[in-house]
Formats: sequence, C-alpha cells, structure tokens
Amino acid sequence: MKRGYFITFEGLDGSGKTTQLRRLATALEAEGRTVVTLRQPGGTPLGDRIRSILVDSTSEAALGPIAPAAEMALMFADRAQSIAQIILPALADGHIILCDRYTDSSEAYQGGGRQLGSARILAMHAAACENLQPDLTLLLLPPLEASLKRARRRNQRHTEKKGADEGRFERESDDFYRRIHAKYEEIAAREPYRIFPIREDASIDQIHLRIREVVAARLALPVG
Repeated sequence: MKRGYFITFEGLDGSGKTTQLRRLATALEAEGRTVVTLRQPGGTPLGDRIRSILVDSTSEAALGPIAPAAEMALMFADRAQSIAQIILPALADGHIILCDRYTDSSEAYQGGGRQLGSARILAMHAAACENLQPDLTLLLLPPLEASLKRARRRNQRHTEKKGADEGRFERESDDFYRRIHAKYEEIAAREPYRIFPIREDASIDQIHLRIREVVAARLALPVG
C-alpha cells in the first residue's frame, strides 16, 4: 500500500489556519480521498488532558506558573502520543493527514516566544518524535497585528459561547508574538521545500484556492 501524506498547518493564533484546514479536508474528501484531521495539543484522550492544562487561561491560577521547559515537555508528550496513536497508523493505511500545529509551533512558541532556542526544541523532536517530519507545511503568516486582533476576538467569542477559555497564549505580550513571527520566518527560510508560506492577509476563498493548488501539485509527486 502506498504511504499516506502528512500535511501540517502552522501560523500565529488568529491566522486562519484552522478554517483553512477544515476547508481543505472537505475538498479532499469530495475528491474521494480519506482524510484524517487532528490538532496539537489534543486529538487523543491523553492529548486532550494536556491541552486543558496548556491552553486554558485559568490553569496557572490552579497550578502556578508553568515553566517554559515544562510547557515544552508537555507539548512533546502530546505529540509523541499523537504520532503513535494517530499519525503513523494513518500513514501506514495510505491516508492524508491534516494536522493543526506540529513541531514548528513548538519551535516558534517555546523556542522563539519563550526564548528556549531552536536547538532544544529540535533535540526534543528527535528524541520524542523520531524526527518524523511533515511532507508539506502550510504556514499562514499574515501581518502580526491582524492575527492578534482576530485571535483575541475569537477567544472572547469562544468563552462566551462555550464557557471554556483557551486564551492562555493570547494573553501574552505583543513582543512574545513578534518573537514567534520572527522564528516562523526563520524556519521557513531554513526549509523552503517543506514549508509553503502564505503571508498576505487575503480572503478565505483566495487563500483556500492557493492551498488547493499547492496541495494538488504536491500530491501528484512521489512521496519521499
């Protein structure tokens, strides 16, 4: 059986990546492809428990400040479980995997935002993930100010609607997000074949069309 294809979506909170992932999944399924979607952190029973600690803005009130290295380790515990439970089986079955965040997020948020540095993140990736890399990463990187406004507005709506506050990261300073933005640009420059950056703040439909074109071209190539 032909190996599946692993696509990740990356970007700042509020960049639109989750919306684009859902639209791509719908389009691929309409073509008759089998698609597995997941998010990190989360997506497995263990991952969902970890997510409740990492993204809930009330976590630190109950647990105390989460050290940057502990945050990094929890992210990779979630990722290792996701790889074992979902990603590797789906690849073996020949499915297309669409994942909302992966190790690039850890390098950007913990390596850049928390200032742990790329080397520590990449060493953890090698140890916990056996260096499993996506075949393609779609990096949505519109202007910082637009992303932050959308992210904070979205979290407010989510809290009002569901009563769950996943705004722990959105409460960070603009400087924190500038470091993340810069780190994403660094990663994109380092891996130009794997990462396809979309920097313009275009409409949802326009970005979806660009993504469809890129994915169609990549799926037509042999994997590996």
